[in-house]
Amino acid sequence: MRRGESVIIVGAGWAGLAAAVRLAGLGHRPLLLESARQPGGRARKVAFADHAVDNGQHLFLGAYHRTLALLQQIGVPESAFERRHLHLLVCNSHGTGLELRAPRLPAPLHLLGALLGARGLSYASRRQALKFGWRLWRNRLGGDTDQSLLALLQQTGQPPELIHKFWNPLCLAVMNTPLAESSAALFVNVLRDAFLHQRRDSDLLYARRDLGTLFNEPAMQYIEQQGGEVRLGQRVSQLLIDDQQIKGVRTAAGELHADQIILAVPPHAVSALSQAQPALASLQQQCEAFTYEPICTVYLQYPARVQLPQPMLGLLGGLGQWVFDRGIYDQPGLLAVVLSSQGEHLQLDNPQLIERLAQELAALFPDWPAHEQAYVLREKRATFASRVGINAQRPDHRTAVSGLWLAGDYTRTGYPATLEGAVRSGVQCAALAHQALPNPEQDTSP
Repeated sequence: MRRGESVIIVGAGWAGLAAAVRLAGLGHRPLLLESARQPGGRARKVAFADHAVDNGQHLFLGAYHRTLALLQQIGVPESAFERRHLHLLVCNSHGTGLELRAPRLPAPLHLLGALLGARGLSYASRRQALKFGWRLWRNRLGGDTDQSLLALLQQTGQPPELIHKFWNPLCLAVMNTPLAESSAALFVNVLRDAFLHQRRDSDLLYARRDLGTLFNEPAMQYIEQQGGEVRLGQRVSQLLIDDQQIKGVRTAAGELHADQIILAVPPHAVSALSQAQPALASLQQQCEAFTYEPICTVYLQYPARVQLPQPMLGLLGGLGQWVFDRGIYDQPGLLAVVLSSQGEHLQLDNPQLIERLAQELAALFPDWPAHEQAYVLREKRATFASRVGINAQRPDHRTAVSGLWLAGDYTRTGYPATLEGAVRSGVQCAALAHQALPNPEQDTSP
């Protein structure tokens, strides 16, 4: 029987789960510690009435290759998603504000065709959007220094109509940071991955399951089936470091020792664990410099016959930004309205917010009956703020302490705070830890 490997992962969010799955698949036996009573971190399931919903609505892209590969590794079939070619519909109180549909052309021609044929935009806006797409294709966007996305759009001649109807809603969905503050470099990275390689990379993938059933629970099962262990309700209070070498962690249950430890917790938690550790003083300063953006998700339950014309709609001119039809989850009549980043909604209490959003939907769909139930989820630290210059602030996986690693969407992934960024970070960090661990195939016991 092979002996257990000496690697501990702190935090069972998507980065920590990804790291543990990767290490388990390589033959190690990771120990995964999570302070909460369920895995998933900020991407977990919660209960609403008779439904299991998500602690924030998520949309996957075909370009999320690491996430899709990891799901395949743990046995989640592709049928867990409804895959649709790019089709965005953004509405206002007068009806359709913008419709963008990708034609059946190879990438990146499908993007150029979608921009050229967009409905609801003037000819001037479509022409400028097409120029932007061309510059994206030819790698002629931006320079060596980062700038705000708004500045980039203005420099490339994007008209106010196009910014209002297309770029601003897209920015909030991708970056969860205001347009005037968002890093153009990070936004462009996502556009390149989604539109420049394969047509299917821009597909919209709607999960048919809540996030717990989709990934968190199957990942835990996979880790344990491979000989690893997941301990929930285990908060790490201290790192055990000796002569700049990691030795283990301390929890309420006592000390746990390991040769390699991955911290897969948010920056503020890394900062707290770095206190009183001289070797981690620089890392603590890096993590304390991060700021955060909120996301509010409002679930509205209508009679089962109520449905959107497609699984997701953009909303203009009100508080709501995007609304998802949870009928795809076999939850007919349930809608999830997403409000990203800052805004007036933060000043409203839950009843006021529910009433405003219900009114906005009633203006779009006057034939709908009233909603029957509602549930508001507010995540104050939903993502780190993807502001200008953030890449220079983001830490690498390796720390100044030998054997101590970092995983999380805030590390230097080149992406904003997304599930794909978290998974990428976890997988990459696991590969580095694997190189530092003994070969599991050589570690046998009598």
